[in-house]
Amino acid sequence: MLLRFAQESGASVGALYLLLPDEPALQMALLSGVSWRIAVPWAKVTLDAATPVADAVRERRLVWIGNEEERARRYPKMALVLPHAFALAAAPVATGPNVWGGLVLHWPASHPPTLSAHERDAIREVCDRLGAILREAAAGGRPVLAGTEPRILPPSRGRSADQDEAQAAVDFAERLPDGCCSLDIDGRITFITTAAADLLGVGVPDLLGARPWEALPWLDTPVAEDRYRSAALSRRATSFTTLRPPDHWLSFHLYPDATGISVRVVRTPPAHTPDPPLLVRPAPPAEPGRATALYALTHLAVALTEAVGVNDVVERVADQVQAAFGARALALMTAEEGRLRIIGYRNFPADLMDRFDAIPLTADTPAVRVLTTGNPRFFTDFAQLRREHPTAVLQDGMSSWAFLPLITTGRPVGSMVLAYDRPHHFAPQERSVLTALAGLIAQALDRAHLYDAEHHLARNLQAGLLPRTLPCVPGLDVAARYLPAGRGMGIGGDFYDFIRLDETTAAAIGDVQGHNVQAATLMGQVRTAVHASAGAPPGEVLARTNRLLTDLDPGLFTSCTYLALDMARHHACLATAGHPPPIVRHPDGRTEVLPVRPGLLLGIDPAADYPATEIPLPPGALLALYTDGLVEAPGVDIEDAIDGLARRLALAPAQSMQTLADTLVDQAQPFGPPSDDIALLLIRAW
Repeated sequence: MLLRFAQESGASVGALYLLLPDEPALQMALLSGVSWRIAVPWAKVTLDAATPVADAVRERRLVWIGNEEERARRYPKMALVLPHAFALAAAPVATGPNVWGGLVLHWPASHPPTLSAHERDAIREVCDRLGAILREAAAGGRPVLAGTEPRILPPSRGRSADQDEAQAAVDFAERLPDGCCSLDIDGRITFITTAAADLLGVGVPDLLGARPWEALPWLDTPVAEDRYRSAALSRRATSFTTLRPPDHWLSFHLYPDATGISVRVVRTPPAHTPDPPLLVRPAPPAEPGRATALYALTHLAVALTEAVGVNDVVERVADQVQAAFGARALALMTAEEGRLRIIGYRNFPADLMDRFDAIPLTADTPAVRVLTTGNPRFFTDFAQLRREHPTAVLQDGMSSWAFLPLITTGRPVGSMVLAYDRPHHFAPQERSVLTALAGLIAQALDRAHLYDAEHHLARNLQAGLLPRTLPCVPGLDVAARYLPAGRGMGIGGDFYDFIRLDETTAAAIGDVQGHNVQAATLMGQVRTAVHASAGAPPGEVLARTNRLLTDLDPGLFTSCTYLALDMARHHACLATAGHPPPIVRHPDGRTEVLPVRPGLLLGIDPAADYPATEIPLPPGALLALYTDGLVEAPGVDIEDAIDGLARRLALAPAQSMQTLADTLVDQAQPFGPPSDDIALLLIRAW
């Protein structure tokens, strides 16, 4: 279905992603139209990533990027890694409330900058059909799951040739001047003329089935592979010139389509030789190629700019480095209190990692030695490793290893090991790239350790500022929830409080601008001020708190709702300072957004007035106080979002207050952590 749709719509690349069952991420399940080597960095995409497919699935909408300029503006990191001309669409694959994954389509650079109405309808139709297939499979107990690598769909060909026609085609190509060859969708040479092989200086049998930059050391340059990726993704003809040692200049002209790339190889006359300073120097053979390694290095650098904590860095490094450098297993270690602790690994046995975890920095192991000396070590076989470490025992079943020190600003951070299950020769260029890669990872880990320490401090601060428990008040059933934003420090300025007084009960909820330690600190001051004024009329409580904040001049604004409850009269009085209006669910199940008269945000005008609103609160009534993080959604008007919360509250089945609070919070974050803090306080009279 995907191949047929791509062919009918003119799309050059198609990829189907499926949601992983145990984490908020998408895994590529099907791929067509481009080499897996190009698509590897996007094999797995977290739902909070700034990528078109993540946005499409998370927000359940079609994402269209019509040209390079728009891609650079909306997805700058993606544009940095793929600076090629192509158009892109991403759409969610869903049925009703269930989202199964996402569809990504690329069109050649010749596509108009906008999608036609017919194309939009066609994308919607194919997503609906894919969703129906996935839903039926799940309902039948056979859910479709993505593997670690996608299924590669073969290209569709317009025609095929019989034996006589194929020989005639070979004869035709052999008669052409200069040389030509054909690359399949994975970049391998499937046909080459004798003239082209002569120009390249290698026999035809040695070239068939190989990628040019792997078979020809002097063609392993960033320019050559970049032009190949450009042709494969943009479907636009391109060319480049490079030097075949010692003095043969060759031009390569690439003509791509859905089945691969036709390449014309032409000797460049001396009169047209490019200025040597502008040329890329020849590279020695390496596995993976120098261009591939630099491509991976660039993509990892982009990925690490979005990493925050240590676990995030470990996951991104493991996802990118293993595939890019062909390693079978990977382990990351950091130096802590005189020991080397393993903070993450892939494909090593767990019991082996347990034995090596927390070894002293005085131990004679390769991982410790590279950390203490700062010199990376590469072992092509165990015998070589054993010569340097006579006490070493082969325990992981691997054949070759790279041990890399993680050092930043001259200070050791840890070590990384890459292990290969087959003999691996580490060429000089690959060693250089891996060493640079280790420095990049060390910087990211150093920042991540600092972030984790600050995050731990901030979370403890916030936990101390929010109420540990809510008091029990006869006649009231109360539940509260707080959830920090998914980005940044994981803390914020949202707060709630429930205060038992002599004759009445008070409740408060508020939102301090920001998601950092300053916001959390100000939240504590606001909550303390409200607590100190509790018992006064609601308007006076907010007025006193406002005067305190304007005197402090923190540079942050605060919204707040304060509520006084008189259960003897089944009555409530409330005042708000720029805060979303409370919602009441009446005993008959009908919900209502209260028409309160909001005052100015706290901390702006010391003379601001906060009018009060009185409401009945009979037995069976439920009052919901919340912050905007519970209702805000991209592209949704805030009033419509509040009405949506009121409808969810009306439709909620009979359940405990704790269960209802969990349900409302879960509905606000269907695809992972929220982008803003969430605070919720539910009060039911009985």
